[in-house]
Amino acid sequence: MSGDIEDKPQPLIEHLMELRTRLIWAIGAFFVAFIVCFIFAKHLFNALVYPYKWAVNWAGLDVTKAQLIYTAPQEFFFTQVKVAMFGGLVIAFPIIAAQIYKFVAPGLYKNERAAFLPFLIASPVLFLLGGALVYFFFTPMVMWFFLTMQQAPGEGDVAISLLPKVSEYLSLVMTLVFSFGLVFQLPVVTTLLARVGLLTSQWLAEKRKFAIVLAFVVAAVLTPPDPMSQIGLALPTILLYEIAIYAARLVERQRSRQAVEEADGSADVAKTDSV
Repeated sequence: MSGDIEDKPQPLIEHLMELRTRLIWAIGAFFVAFIVCFIFAKHLFNALVYPYKWAVNWAGLDVTKAQLIYTAPQEFFFTQVKVAMFGGLVIAFPIIAAQIYKFVAPGLYKNERAAFLPFLIASPVLFLLGGALVYFFFTPMVMWFFLTMQQAPGEGDVAISLLPKVSEYLSLVMTLVFSFGLVFQLPVVTTLLARVGLLTSQWLAEKRKFAIVLAFVVAAVLTPPDPMSQIGLALPTILLYEIAIYAARLVERQRSRQAVEEADGSADVAKTDSV
């Protein structure tokens, strides 16, 4: 068993030095990405405003009159800082994930490394898929829902218009992106747990009804208090849960196949030894 490990045991001080090196690389990558994103923070924020413009267009309003406001002198500056931090984390994530893998990999067996690496690649891909779904569909849909609540001036009615604040709009987008990004990690997490034997596809299937209820509860907590975004998060969560069950079954089939192959190999070795 020990022959499967390439690296020799290291003393604690060497592990701490290795951890320090990986932290320096991860923090340095985030800092550089943050500086670059802060320089282009206004352009990045304008890119995040496109879903709002699409929602204005869907609502049949004049896109040229769509605007965001800020009510405190420092509000837009700190909004740009948040945009830079958000963009820096997204850009630097591959480097940060690589540093985590390099720190953990020496303590894993070769087969564990081969099993862990695909999940390291799948995790950011699924997160980006969730973010893209938010950007191109759910954010415009949510903003369209809020825009339809405006009231035009009329007899006995006053004009009620939506003037979003830059900080609140960014918080809405970031909340939706992180919520969907985390939910899209469900197949990765369940597959990993199934691989180590902590979950089974049968157990996941039996708990399906509880998962559906929990999906709507989590959606109500993570999303804004409107039915569109809550249903929009709950339905993909349920779909991803079904994908997770299927992925767990694939892992179980693979483990069964490997067990059969190992048993056949042991039987062949026993026959050879007897001869």
